[in-house]
Parts: sequence; structure tokens; C-alpha cells
Amino acid sequence: MKPSPFRYLKPASLEETLAYLDQYGSECALLAGGQSLVPMMNFRLARPDVLVDLNGLDELRRIEVDDLGVTIGAMTRQCEIEFSAGLRAAVPLLVEATPLIGHFQIRSRGTIGGSVAHADPAAEYPTVLVALAGSVVLTSRFGSREVPAEAFFRGPFVTALAPGELCTALRLPSQPWARRGVAFLEVTRRHRGVALAGAAAEVSIGADGTIEEARLALAGVGPCPVRVEAAAGLRGQLPVEKVFEELAREVRRTVEPHDDVHGSAEFRLHLAGTLAARALRRATNRALDEEEGS
Repeated sequence: MKPSPFRYLKPASLEETLAYLDQYGSECALLAGGQSLVPMMNFRLARPDVLVDLNGLDELRRIEVDDLGVTIGAMTRQCEIEFSAGLRAAVPLLVEATPLIGHFQIRSRGTIGGSVAHADPAAEYPTVLVALAGSVVLTSRFGSREVPAEAFFRGPFVTALAPGELCTALRLPSQPWARRGVAFLEVTRRHRGVALAGAAAEVSIGADGTIEEARLALAGVGPCPVRVEAAAGLRGQLPVEKVFEELAREVRRTVEPHDDVHGSAEFRLHLAGTLAARALRRATNRALDEEEGS
């Protein structure tokens, strides 16, 4: 199929892009990697009058790591994240999740900003942002604002982006723990397909062998990525099996997935608890292995 007719614009600067957004408003669509937008246009699920191509904005393609955390430009390709040594050291959960995003050809074109702005509740990057208390930088002609990830995602494919705003960067706070392990697990019906459910976990182990910090977020079991607040209750506990089993039960008591063509709510509820426990267990084992190797 072919898309409906549209006007094509390729700005050379952020300022020019924001001027187009201000001028055309809801009539325009933004092209980053195009991995979601182009198929939607071909099936005429999206029919923008104006297509604004962001691929000339090299200023939005950057990775910065400092003592405060990480800033990633919205136009940074997913494959750049996958092979970034700096990100692997600073935010390993983000790198861990990246190879699960489709095939390499998709990751070579797809951008982190495009994935986050698309706001698929089953997507990997939104889930990592929520798990790690990240934030999204939104920019318009009137300035920039930084929105916490949990407030940015408002529903399936719905975000806090206001008219005239563009996602320009993602920020993740520093992760200071020395003995840390991460895991991102998901279940799909076919290899590299859309996740029925997923779990992003990060665990740090203290000097006394107890859990110092635990973070967990789930994908595909709600209208937005779900941060599991019960994971914070693992602090100070020994990482034994009954702890993970109890957390799985708590997850199944609190999340409320829905039926769709890919799976029933009951099946997703089972997956949510199972993946939560497995992800925390794997992250813990990796943290303990790191401790033994230090």
C-alpha cells in the first residue's frame, strides 16, 4: 500500500523544526527512524498533511555521560546505544534491553526518541525509563521542560507532549552502586516480535549481602509501563527465593492487564508475576557474580 499525499520538509536545525511544528501543528508528523510511522502511513492509519524529517538534526544525536547521569539525544540510533561502552558502564539496563528491539536492521534506523515518543506500552525503552526514574526533555519555541517518565506516558500511544513540542533528549540519573546487576526479560509469540509482557530489573547488593536497592518495571500489562513499587520493599532483605516468589504474588495482586488479540488478561497476569521474579533473580545473580569477581 502507499501513503496518502503529503508535503515533505527536511529542516536543517532544531530552530527550523520548531518553527514548522508551530506553523503546522497537528497537521504534521515527525519522521525519526520511521520504523513505526512509515508502516502506519502505508496502511493509512496515519495521514499527515506534512511530514517533517528530523534526520538532518545532528545536534539531537549524542550520548553524554557525567557524574549526574546520562543524557541521550532523541535522534541517537538504537544501534549506537547497543554498542556504547559508556552507556554499558553507566546504565547497563538500557543496553541490556536494546537487542530485544526487533532486528538489527530496525535498530540501525530506529531512534530512542522515536521509540519513547511513540509510547507503545509494550516497548523496551519506555519501560527502562520508568524503571530507572528517567525523564524526557521536551522543547518548543518557548523553551524546554523536563518531564519524569511516569508522568510522560499517559496511555497507549499517548504522552505529555504538548502542541508545538518535540522530544529532544532522554535523561537517566547516575547509578552509583558498585555491586549491581540488571536484567530485561520478555515473552513474544515470535522471535523479535511485540512483547506480550516484559520486565526490566536492576538490583544492587550491599556489603552485608542484603539487597541495597531494587527497581522493577513491567511492559505490556497496562496502558503504560508499570513501575512496581513493591520492589523498593526488598531493601535490607536477603536475596532468597521466597522473597522473589512473594514479589511475584504481589505483582499479580496489583497489575491489571487487558485482553487483546495477542493474549488474554489472565495469561498476561501470569506472565507479569513470572517475569518479575525471574528478572529480579537474574539481576541479583549478576550482582552477586560481580561481587565475587571484584
